[in-house]
Amino acid sequence: METAPATFPWEDVWGQDDAVRMLRAAADDPSQMTHAWLITGPPGSGRSTLAYAFAASLIAEPGDEPAMRQVLARSHPDLTALRTEQVIIRIEEARKLVERAYFSPSLGRYRVIVVEDADRMAERTSNVLLKALEEPPERTVWVLCAPSDADLLPTIRSRVRTVRLKEPEVDDVARLIAARTGVDPAIAAQSARHAQRHIGMAQRLATDADARARRDDTLRAVLAVRGVGDAVEAATRIVQAAGDDAKAITALRDEAERSDLLRMVGVAPGAAVPPAVRAQVNALADEQKRRATRSLRDGIDRVLTDLQSMFRDVIMLQYGRADDLINTELDDDLRALAAAWSPARTLLVLDEIALTRRNVERNAAPALAIESLLVAVATGRTSS
Repeated sequence: METAPATFPWEDVWGQDDAVRMLRAAADDPSQMTHAWLITGPPGSGRSTLAYAFAASLIAEPGDEPAMRQVLARSHPDLTALRTEQVIIRIEEARKLVERAYFSPSLGRYRVIVVEDADRMAERTSNVLLKALEEPPERTVWVLCAPSDADLLPTIRSRVRTVRLKEPEVDDVARLIAARTGVDPAIAAQSARHAQRHIGMAQRLATDADARARRDDTLRAVLAVRGVGDAVEAATRIVQAAGDDAKAITALRDEAERSDLLRMVGVAPGAAVPPAVRAQVNALADEQKRRATRSLRDGIDRVLTDLQSMFRDVIMLQYGRADDLINTELDDDLRALAAAWSPARTLLVLDEIALTRRNVERNAAPALAIESLLVAVATGRTSS
């Protein structure tokens, strides 16, 4: 396949040559530009990487690498970026974006607004963006990112030009991870397979033995569920493991943010926080709690994705397909389950996993949602 030139700032966009060609052409030719874009693709396909490369090429003059690097670092004054680490994008955040959209570029050719998690907008929040998309300010470009265009309101979809990214192959992800991290190619291949082509998750699994162990323990715990008591015990372990995983991701960052804030306001390490700055410290703590909630729910979703992959392997085996299994390390257990269950029972569990993912995303209590799912695993019946 023909490869697009790896010219800065596009060189970090991996495996999406057609999308790069389309956006480079738009950046270079005003006749191919539009004021609003939607980049869609599966998790780990590089949506945000492509969005910021496009933003850099729009804001900076051709060849102005310092300005492009500033955009890629999210520090250019003509770039406004929103990446929520909470459950949803708040309406106040959307209103601030719209206000920024009406500012003229201060240094660059365009003002660019990137919304990385456009699928996390409620209908009321999405409607806030509509006016800005219907009546676009001159020299302002919106770049929305979402897993699918179906995740956005039809009124939003009708006002954007969509760029659909493709899902990379497992072998390609493995080679990329091995080249980036230097890990053993076998570990990189296993991680790419377990991550189901999600580049970021594959890299984390490849470089974090504890994360690999937690994933393996979780799947084996679910395979061992035989009754309601087992389901409750396994659900507790799964939620605890997801919480530990979330803490491992956020703890160092939280402490660094608090230290940076205290240093900026002149508080020495170990000193008491003065009353005058307690409001700032408390606001940061509240923000970190919201981020922790999002991180936990993302962790639960990763667990459910892993369980989905395992029962997907079971149904594949039940229909005589053993050539494309994700969890080959569990081959004997999966074959035993495939022989013991009917395909209808496996499909019921897969449906329950999908329902649990939706319920957790809608703020259902994770422990109760997982318990209900594992009861279905144990009994072959739904709780409804």
